[in-house]
Amino acid sequence: MCHALLQDPHFFSWLLRVDAELAGETRAGGCACGGVLHRADYPRKPRGCPPERYADFARRFSFCCSDCRRRTTSMSVRFLGRRVYLALLVVLGSARHAGQNPGAARLSATLAIPLRTLERWRQWWKDQFPLSTLWQASGARFMPPVTERFPTRLLECFVGDAAEAMGHLLVFLTPITVRPSALRGGR
Repeated sequence: MCHALLQDPHFFSWLLRVDAELAGETRAGGCACGGVLHRADYPRKPRGCPPERYADFARRFSFCCSDCRRRTTSMSVRFLGRRVYLALLVVLGSARHAGQNPGAARLSATLAIPLRTLERWRQWWKDQFPLSTLWQASGARFMPPVTERFPTRLLECFVGDAAEAMGHLLVFLTPITVRPSALRGGR
């Protein structure tokens, strides 16, 4: 699954399309002050992006209010918050990394991600994700319950082939890709 998705141009096109739809919804929703949102994307230097797709992933969709000038960044399936690696790599790398072992070193070399970074992601999934507002609000919906081995067990809960399951998981994770105040009612 790991290498297939990282080399699938259709999956990367789908990620861009979903992000464009999410950005359109954000823009249509307008600013909380009632002002109009204008495009003001953030430049990104995404790590783990195939070179032929780099231009599509070099910007994070964002907006600026015409009245109050407040920034509004749309949710994303391409980026997991402010992390510099693509969300796809954060999930795949974390799912495949199981601590200090020869397999982890191979994974680190294959994905060109430092072992320390993989470990940091694994710790985030283990310690912080279960405490997130997203997981607290929706974790009980999964049967059987997912209580450990994030994101591997979570990915296994989504149906479809590898691309569909990963797509569903990335869509599920979109609320954690923005600050809580960016979500309606989060103020």
